[in-house]
Amino acid sequence: MRARPGRPPRWDTLTLLALPLLAAPALAAAFAGGGTRRWFGGRAETHRAEAQAAKDAAATAFYELDTAQRDLRISVETIAAVDDSPAARRAVSGFEALGRRIDEVSRQYIEAVDAHDLDRDDLEAATAARARAELTTAKGELDRVRAELDRFAGSLGPLLDDAETRLARLAPAVERARQSLLAASDALDAVRERGLRADGPAARLAALSPELTRLNQGAGQHGVRATLERAERVQREAGAIRAEAERLPELAAELDHRLVSLRTRAQALTTRAEQVQPVLSELRRRFAAACWQDLQQVPGQAARSVRQAELKLREAQAARDAQRWPDTTSLLSTARALLNTTDEAVSAAADRLARLNAVQKDPQAEIERTRFAIRDAQRLAMAGRTTPDPRDAGPLDDAVARLERAIGTLEGRHPDYWHFLTETEEVRQAVARVVARIREERGAGHS
Repeated sequence: MRARPGRPPRWDTLTLLALPLLAAPALAAAFAGGGTRRWFGGRAETHRAEAQAAKDAAATAFYELDTAQRDLRISVETIAAVDDSPAARRAVSGFEALGRRIDEVSRQYIEAVDAHDLDRDDLEAATAARARAELTTAKGELDRVRAELDRFAGSLGPLLDDAETRLARLAPAVERARQSLLAASDALDAVRERGLRADGPAARLAALSPELTRLNQGAGQHGVRATLERAERVQREAGAIRAEAERLPELAAELDHRLVSLRTRAQALTTRAEQVQPVLSELRRRFAAACWQDLQQVPGQAARSVRQAELKLREAQAARDAQRWPDTTSLLSTARALLNTTDEAVSAAADRLARLNAVQKDPQAEIERTRFAIRDAQRLAMAGRTTPDPRDAGPLDDAVARLERAIGTLEGRHPDYWHFLTETEEVRQAVARVVARIREERGAGHS
């Protein structure tokens, strides 16, 4: 059949209509394979999304753990810098142990992330599921260690509070130390303006200069604890230097007064020592030798002691003029001790004569005084008892017998009154010891 002009042949139209039918088997075959991959790809995408969510959650846990560890490291370093107590050392070692645990779980997390590329086009569902499981496990470990870290951080509260308190004290302490050094320096300048050298305080202040240098270098170089201790020590020592410098004018005036006073006393003792010989003469004339023999050396000893004291006073004056204040103080103390010894010796002679006169005139007063002490002790020993305690009875009986023997020494032409006086004194002392023991024991029994 010839085709009409301007119109396609009929079979062309039929051919065109048939093309979709001819292509159907091939398209079906093509979509059959593609359809299977798209359905499987949907499952993979779901697992990929779940794995990605697990990865994000693990990353968040990792970041939070790392942040918490960094924050806690600052706290532990603060404690270590300030505190070296056993508790602080345990905190440091505990943090190190936690650090090793954190390193381990972090390594597990990083390995889980590196083991799976969740962005691959051909990611299979099983691979994504495995990745999700491993990342979830890694997150769980990260969370558990984070919980341990939080508990550990909570246990550091008291140590951290103490460390922060010390840190808060650091800057004010350093500033106080500087101000104390300045005040000490100003005090020394003021003393020098009054003509006093103050060499000792000045030398000690100069010795503190290296400490000021270390304070200026700061805690970063020397540590918080050492710097705080140094600041407190410098403040304390500078304060002592300032106080000593401020007291120097008063000290100088006091030493001048002591010099004058001790010179006057030495002169008075010289006069009193000259009166010992007449006292000894009267003792020799009226009493047995035993009453005064031990006083024979008093005049010579007194004269020597006064001369030694006067020598020390001259040396003290020279030290005062040279402003050697410690030497001046020491020499004055030595002079004072010599004069005290002389005073006691000179007074002993006059006191001996007075006591011997009194007992010669009325020995019964000394006897009654001693008997009263014995009877008083006996009444105390028998209070609340029917028989005396042998520990009390023995010494008190001995005291009675000793008093009777002392009374016997008063018989004769030349009684040894001094022996009598010393014996009665010792008897009273023995009785007093018994009384003290009784009262102590009874006081303990009531307590």
